[in-house]
Amino acid sequence: MVTDVDGSELGAEPNVLVIMSDEHQARALGCAGHPVVQTPHLDELAANGTRFTNTWTPSPICVPARASFATGRWVHDIGAWDSVQAYAGTPPGWSHAMAATGRDVVSFGKLHHRSAADDDGFTHRVLPMFIAGGVGWLQGLARHDPLDYPEAAELAEHTGSGETTYTKYDRLITDRATDWIRGRRNNQQPWVAFVSFVAPHYPLSAPTEFMDLYPRSEVPPPEIPSVVHDHPAVAAMQDFFDYDTYFDRAGRKDARRAYYALCSFMDHNVGQVLQALEDSDQRDNTRVIYTSDHGELLGNRGLWCKSFMYRDSVDVPLIVAGPGMARGHIDTREANLIDIASTITETAGLTSTGSGSSLWADPLDRPGFSEYHDGGSVTGSFAIRTGGWKYIHHEGFAPQLFNVEDDPDELVDRAGDAAVSTIEQSYAAVLRDILDPTEANRAAFASQAAIMDAHGGRQGVADAFRFNHTPAPSD
Repeated sequence: MVTDVDGSELGAEPNVLVIMSDEHQARALGCAGHPVVQTPHLDELAANGTRFTNTWTPSPICVPARASFATGRWVHDIGAWDSVQAYAGTPPGWSHAMAATGRDVVSFGKLHHRSAADDDGFTHRVLPMFIAGGVGWLQGLARHDPLDYPEAAELAEHTGSGETTYTKYDRLITDRATDWIRGRRNNQQPWVAFVSFVAPHYPLSAPTEFMDLYPRSEVPPPEIPSVVHDHPAVAAMQDFFDYDTYFDRAGRKDARRAYYALCSFMDHNVGQVLQALEDSDQRDNTRVIYTSDHGELLGNRGLWCKSFMYRDSVDVPLIVAGPGMARGHIDTREANLIDIASTITETAGLTSTGSGSSLWADPLDRPGFSEYHDGGSVTGSFAIRTGGWKYIHHEGFAPQLFNVEDDPDELVDRAGDAAVSTIEQSYAAVLRDILDPTEANRAAFASQAAIMDAHGGRQGVADAFRFNHTPAPSD
């Protein structure tokens, strides 16, 4: 039996609808106070639920983040280090647990799991996107001596108005998901649906009606100007993901405009899915979760996309609404995508075997945590946030330390400052309570070296299929 926030019983177990976008910057929401981004449907969802304002991805890159999301476990616990080692159904995740109760557990759209041959727990998969060729981004495995990444030029080459294979794919996902939800009107058994869009992930082109929402003259500049990245681990990754080099000033504005338009396009699709709940009289008995797999730097600091440990890459939006969740509430505790597994299984009265906490019931009393071991990085990076400070450990390099209460954009690195040496030491100890970063880094590199050897070594992965974004199933 499910209870509401006042403790009263609500009757039958609710349905669960999880909506995930791809690469949605946490700032880029109307309800988060963005000056121009229009997201009326997500704003309405937040007004009727709880918005978690300090939510992190477990890893700021698609494939590892989605493996952790599927299992409720940290990347280092399951060895989902990179864009090759995708989720293949083990360990079992929330989809397996919910399907075992007899529910329909259906996915629509992007999974970024390994392949259709794997049992990832869903009873049905509609329009699934897996990693490219069941293999993924092999070039990213060459981390000791990173390969060239000419595909970075594509980000600046494809900006403006128009449909892409990704926007067409999202329209199909919306159509199939809304039809399915409406078909559950008289369903007696609770269900779980995972609706996963690719917007606002690049290519940075959006349908004209959404571009028209953002006159070019009204597109603001980056919140954080370009800076010199003098930390060697960060500088090495910037050299690899050298997106900004390919833009001129006009191109940067066009890219930001298209990204905001894609946020509104995605919000429009979310609105259609939520309307299907209303039309089928299921809104009051459905718990809705909205989030994204990671953020988007969007030119801040002169950086684009994700992968870095800065706020716009690691922060993700999270809104939870429905039976049992307070309305119009802001929750500032540290949350993480790994919490969603427990949040889903708690709906069925199940105990999660993952590392997360249910957002419906459990206290969130751990620090924020994220890690990165994928392409472009010459070492493993690990971040924690708690008590107004953020500490980033780069294995084998100096750390970074930011007072995010006073310096939310992380502009002043306090690592090595004698005045805060006690804080730096204590945060290093907090990180080691979560994992041994040296061992995690060793395990990631060893695993990646073995996969490279199996694919012909450095030259073999260099010659493998190259892409800047995973092809949509319709490509």
